[in-house]
Amino acid sequence: MIQINKKEDCCGCEACVQRCPTNCISLTQDMEGFLYPSANPDLCIQCGLCEKVCPVINRRDLHLPIASYAAKNTNKQIRENSSSGGIFTQLSEYVIEKGGVVFGAKFDGNWDVVHDYTEDILGITTFQGSKYVQSRIQNSYKQVEIFLKKGRLVIFSGTPCEVSGLKYFLRKDYHNLITIDFICHGVPSPLVFKEYLTELSNKYNSNIQTIQFRSKEYGWKHFCMKIQFSSEEVYTQPLNKDPYLLGFLSDWYLRPSCFACPTRNLSSGADITLGDFWGIDTLLPNFDDDRGVSAIIINSKKGEEIIHNINIEKISVQFKDLADRNTAILNNATFNKAARRKFFTEKDKTFSKRIEWMQKPTLKDRIRFHSNKIFSKLLKK
Repeated sequence: MIQINKKEDCCGCEACVQRCPTNCISLTQDMEGFLYPSANPDLCIQCGLCEKVCPVINRRDLHLPIASYAAKNTNKQIRENSSSGGIFTQLSEYVIEKGGVVFGAKFDGNWDVVHDYTEDILGITTFQGSKYVQSRIQNSYKQVEIFLKKGRLVIFSGTPCEVSGLKYFLRKDYHNLITIDFICHGVPSPLVFKEYLTELSNKYNSNIQTIQFRSKEYGWKHFCMKIQFSSEEVYTQPLNKDPYLLGFLSDWYLRPSCFACPTRNLSSGADITLGDFWGIDTLLPNFDDDRGVSAIIINSKKGEEIIHNINIEKISVQFKDLADRNTAILNNATFNKAARRKFFTEKDKTFSKRIEWMQKPTLKDRIRFHSNKIFSKLLKK
């Protein structure tokens, strides 16, 4: 029976909930806004399946990739609407054209991030772009299994822990399944994201129409949050000014498991890992136009085959050159217990005021700053 004694021991993939044969596992939201499973002992038959599908309990070996690339979609409009180089869209179109199914994360009608699937090209657009919120997997693993058993070609994309959860849930390899994860910094709280959206909706006194976490209005390297409202007003703030992006990149409201990720270092079992090729301007300056370049990491022969079957611009690179420029491949987010507690306990302030307050230097920081200034002056005498 699954038991979560420490928050960092659950990544929220929901594999245990979907695999339980008696439906005895339910999810409960904690005060930070993350969901955790708990089993009803009266319904549990002690089959142990929940533990067998858990990617935190069961961990895969680390491995080096088969190949690595810097890549761009040849369709400039698709690349413009994507977070980086638009490679996921190209892969998805290939699978749809083969009569397959694509699973990914999208916004639902309430602006919650959920996993869903599409069987047509138009449906792929809902999966485009980064969504810096933990997705609800819901019944996606069960749906993937149904399509696979029918012989359909399936792409499943998600965080490394979601891909690992799917792999353990299925309990066997399927030749018609292609799994794609991404270079993951960590997943923020859905509750915090809702608080942010509510504050903006109230400010503009209007309903939200579209959300882009990674608008390229100021370029790919200086991406911005862009939210359009029904009033036709548009909120646009770069990553260093938008309060939600600031808090996310400061690691203040990531899921606890993200600080001890069980599937980092390319250990999720995914066939392909995608991400932004940060620092491409220092490695391949002629390939960079500041409209987005993807990093592609090939982890299996299956992944290698499909990448070679799609029409993209790509240049082979050394994995070390890629990893040196994108530290999230190998390194966990930084855990700051005091800052995290500070953010989640100050509920009397609005979201944006809490972020503003969090950025102010503490008394300890101010003392250190002034001490360093005095010390520097003494050295100059």
